[in-house]
Amino acid sequence: MSDWIDTLPDSARAYLDGKRLDEVECIIPDLPGIARGKAVPATKFMRQEYFHLPDSIFYQTITGEWGEAAGAEGFIEKDMILRPDMSTATAAPWTGDWTLQVIHDAYDRNGEVVEYSPRNVLKRVVELYRKQGWEPVVAPEMEFFLVARNLDPAHEIKPMMGRSGRPAAARQAYSMTAVDEFGPVIDDIYDFAEAQGFEIDGITQEGGAGQLEINLIHGDPVRLADEVFYFKRLIREAALRHDCYATFMAKPIEDEPGSAMHMHHSVLDAKTGKNIFSGPEEEETDEFFHFIAGLQNHMPDALAVLAPYVNSYRRYVKDHAAPINLEWGRDNRTTGIRVPLSGPSSRRVENRLAGMDCNPYLGIAASLACGYLGLMEKKQPKPEFKGDAYVGEGDIPRVLGEALDLFEEATEMHKVLGPEFARVYAIVKRAEYDEFLQVISPWEREHLLMNV
Repeated sequence: MSDWIDTLPDSARAYLDGKRLDEVECIIPDLPGIARGKAVPATKFMRQEYFHLPDSIFYQTITGEWGEAAGAEGFIEKDMILRPDMSTATAAPWTGDWTLQVIHDAYDRNGEVVEYSPRNVLKRVVELYRKQGWEPVVAPEMEFFLVARNLDPAHEIKPMMGRSGRPAAARQAYSMTAVDEFGPVIDDIYDFAEAQGFEIDGITQEGGAGQLEINLIHGDPVRLADEVFYFKRLIREAALRHDCYATFMAKPIEDEPGSAMHMHHSVLDAKTGKNIFSGPEEEETDEFFHFIAGLQNHMPDALAVLAPYVNSYRRYVKDHAAPINLEWGRDNRTTGIRVPLSGPSSRRVENRLAGMDCNPYLGIAASLACGYLGLMEKKQPKPEFKGDAYVGEGDIPRVLGEALDLFEEATEMHKVLGPEFARVYAIVKRAEYDEFLQVISPWEREHLLMNV
């Protein structure tokens, strides 16, 4: 056991220093980004090289129903081989005993990667960049709400009660007093993150009531997706300790801003380590503009991945802190594609369309796929937008059904993300959308019952 422990990442070894490891959670993210897997005694994990789960975990909708995506063999729920990536071993500091989590990768019975496993999808896209001599770099921003416990789905979601005994106030963006209202929850978030070896770049109050944002330091896309996947769980656990919920819904509260997962992108030359978006005279390069063009030209096709639920499209409201367009601009938060202020070495492009409800592996993969297609196609973007981009109509799908129509026809996007992933994802999301259409909403009952 001690030899095995010595191979763990530094943060995991520090967490276990002087302790006896009791359990290991063997996990894998499914299509929504839910952790699936098994908890096993540490002594058993030490002896096993892999474990099995049925491939049907990737055919489930968010409600637990099933999409008919099993393929020619039929729905036989054949086993996948799940192998641990020990570089992802990290603490589960909220548990009652000494527990580690380890993310696993999915393979079929022939040892081939399972193409529709989200982590494998992202690895596929990163590898396409590497074949061109590039290293993609991302920096995600995570927005979420802390809300009062909600035990009845029929009840509206309300902001949590703050430390002062008053409900969290809205429209207090960047207020340190507002952040202090959630001090005990934030303290636990920091403590859990430290135990897991994660470095937080900052926490700020956003514009919504009880809405916070956590920024992560830029780095490798797969590692950052792992961190967002882990962060969602640790933030939920921290909130539960203080009688509230953390929610990553794109639009949990009416008349409040939605929650995004803004993604900052840059690309390095693998040989020189230099940012390909900046030239020898510190100028913006062709590659910089090609990447932006890729986002503009292919984001509509990828939106069903970046905004994966019916609720996701409630976030895209004019003048409500979310973009409704595919314009690009320098230091302009009204555009869907923003170029932040930076020096030449850190020149980057920010995708502001993705919702925090997306699977981080798939959201990052889809955004990188758009940029990759732009780099390969070498097209120019539309002219830079200057001014308020909320003026005029939006140019992105407004409902999930429309976004799915575009995704299902996007053959170039399928080639990058993987045709088998695209097939399974489209089937599962279409089944999920059909489930939603069977639900009668309170709005319909209120306005149609007696009036039509």
